[in-house]
Amino acid sequence: MGRETTSRRKFLKFGSIALAGSLAGCTERLPSVETSPGQSNVSSEETPSQADGSVYSRVYREAISSVVSVQTSRGQGTGFLYGDGHVITNAHVVGTAQNTQLRFDDGTWVTGEVSGRDVHSDLAVVSADSTPDSATSLSFAQDRPVIGQEVVAIGNPYDLDGTVTTGIVSGTDRLIPSPSGYRIPDAIQTDAAVNPGNSGGPLMSTDGTVVGVVNSKRGDDIAFGISAALTQRVVPRLIENGTYEHAYLGVSFETVTPTIAEANGLDDPRGLVVVETVNTGPAEGVLSGSESRFVNGSRVPVGGDVLLAVDGTEVHSFEDLASYLALQTRPDETIELTVLRDGAEQTVELTLESRPERSRSPLR
Repeated sequence: MGRETTSRRKFLKFGSIALAGSLAGCTERLPSVETSPGQSNVSSEETPSQADGSVYSRVYREAISSVVSVQTSRGQGTGFLYGDGHVITNAHVVGTAQNTQLRFDDGTWVTGEVSGRDVHSDLAVVSADSTPDSATSLSFAQDRPVIGQEVVAIGNPYDLDGTVTTGIVSGTDRLIPSPSGYRIPDAIQTDAAVNPGNSGGPLMSTDGTVVGVVNSKRGDDIAFGISAALTQRVVPRLIENGTYEHAYLGVSFETVTPTIAEANGLDDPRGLVVVETVNTGPAEGVLSGSESRFVNGSRVPVGGDVLLAVDGTEVHSFEDLASYLALQTRPDETIELTVLRDGAEQTVELTLESRPERSRSPLR
């Protein structure tokens, strides 16, 4: 996403909400009573002027000076100001470029240097030579988003600078593809309109904080953002070191379904069954893989360890495990895995490693 050139036009879209104002057919309200000179005929209890706009207008006004167009020789996307002169965007927006051109909403152009990128999380940081006085750092939300929460996306889709769209959080804790072949955990799903050029822009709460970094569109009314929680772990390291090391387990799993539970003699379908471990990976020799067998016409893994918890936190799905590893662990840390092995629960220790450049297992 984000491969268009920048237009000078401003186009604002608030979902199905039309902008109201003097150029949108509003009629002037006539006074019903006479007023003396200097006395207002509008009481303090009356509705504010339409020119003040909605909550979406407020979020837009407060954030737009900090949202930028990020341009390279290959294309264009969006970014937003973070910290002291840093711009957050997607790794796929900057690609392999070393320098970018940044255009702020007031028309200011500055040169930016790509100071760090992480293709595994699809995040990048660009250091701006300078920033307009009006541009201030956007803050991340401290609370995790909840399904149904209203959100606002600001970006530059299809050459339409400064476009705003709205929607809700449609889902959380999603796994989405990354440029490296791994999947990005803890992602936010939204129905806010996202199109080519939105990549790297802020997905914001109505309180004006960033809940995610717009990443991709997967179909009608389905778009995704990299969570604020993951972004806040990755970006400071990109600013400091230029890279980020992800914890790596080196195992492929399948969720234990009723069919898999029956094939393995389990009372309940719970946890993740180990399909195989990656050769020379951190889980080799620690976790036991399965054999593939046909059961009632379906091929299922039989005989492997079943992962139930990590450091005491239960895991019910790939998403649970991937989010825990991404948000709670780092390479070289030792974690405790609770597994069901030969019908009995036991705890084993595993020391995580840094993730290889390319994925070698389905879970990553």
